[in-house]
Amino acid sequence: MLEAAGVPFDAMAAGVDEEAAKASLCADGIFARNLADALAELKALKLSRRFPEALVLGCDQVASLDTRIFDKAESREEARAHLAALRGETHSQTSAAVICEGGRPVWRHVDVAKLAMRDFSDAFLEAYLDAEWPAIGGCAGGYRLEGRGAQLFARIDGSHFTILGLPLLPLLDYLRARGVMPK
Repeated sequence: MLEAAGVPFDAMAAGVDEEAAKASLCADGIFARNLADALAELKALKLSRRFPEALVLGCDQVASLDTRIFDKAESREEARAHLAALRGETHSQTSAAVICEGGRPVWRHVDVAKLAMRDFSDAFLEAYLDAEWPAIGGCAGGYRLEGRGAQLFARIDGSHFTILGLPLLPLLDYLRARGVMPK
């Protein structure tokens, strides 16, 4: 998304054990919105300490239905179970972005999109998995809205970019205000 929007950047792995951090945060009763925000901040902070002169962006996305978090599916069977649980329900995709500079957060934005999944048949679900697995294995909730996943939904309320994993428009506003992007 950043490349398509013309944002100059270098991509680096933060080296954060996301699963351990997520488990710890959830054990403390932190869910969806605050979880995405905390994980995005953790990633940005870790790299910002290595590169204190840079603006460091950390991002995270959480798919949730009520208090249940839907992680990335590790198997086709897990993807099937996620999609079956979301079928006929309205769930949330929460995307957070945090920018750190000098080892401290200087900007953050969390956005939530609501997605009403239609009540599709088991045959449709199997055909979808045949076409999309294993590509959807890396996707929160088990779908790619930018692909065949669009067929799963009856209604969507919220930013397309948030659903893809980054609250892009608020980020671009901040980068313009900082002079990184032209006004």
